[in-house]
Amino acid sequence: MSVGILGTKLGMTQIFDEAGVAIPVTIVKAGPCTVTQVKTKQTDGYSAIQVGYGEVKPKLLNKPSLGHLAKSSAPGLRHLREYHVDNSGEYTLGQQINPDIFSAGQIVDVSGTSIGRGFAGNQKRHNFGRGPMSHGSKNHKEPGSIGAGTTPGRVYPGKRMAGRLGGKRVTISKLTVVRVDPERNILLIQGSVPGKPGALLSIAPANLVGK
Repeated sequence: MSVGILGTKLGMTQIFDEAGVAIPVTIVKAGPCTVTQVKTKQTDGYSAIQVGYGEVKPKLLNKPSLGHLAKSSAPGLRHLREYHVDNSGEYTLGQQINPDIFSAGQIVDVSGTSIGRGFAGNQKRHNFGRGPMSHGSKNHKEPGSIGAGTTPGRVYPGKRMAGRLGGKRVTISKLTVVRVDPERNILLIQGSVPGKPGALLSIAPANLVGK
């Protein structure tokens, strides 16, 4: 367990490696983040640190949030996240967390909110197959039977049907950091990550145990 960082998705592009192979990457503005709370096993029962990201005007925050941030002399921060660490004693209040905690080639997990796509049919939402396309079938995109008749006489909860698609917290595991630019607080991560440009992301070292 080690600390992660919060960032903003800027978009996607591609870069070329030494062999001339195109690598699709996501550009993430990562940090800087401020350590706003240090939790220990003695005081909280577990070891973790809380980091803040996204400076905003103090008038946009309520008094409890401002009082909490004042303990670490941090400015107004919109987003707070907690990361479990092996030894929280290595961190201090007000410490800056920058993208140089990562290195090229490192494997990370990226979490964010997926793009909301509104109300979607069963095919788009669950990747179901379609019905026959022959003339007169009248079953091109129908959901089909959704339950039994007399027994149980109802539709089971959790039945995969049409509904709201996206807008949920998603974690993409085992992505590779391609490049780190600490001067501009930029991370290039191979592949796609959740959310649209401007979305908040959490990047943490991958937990490869059991994967």
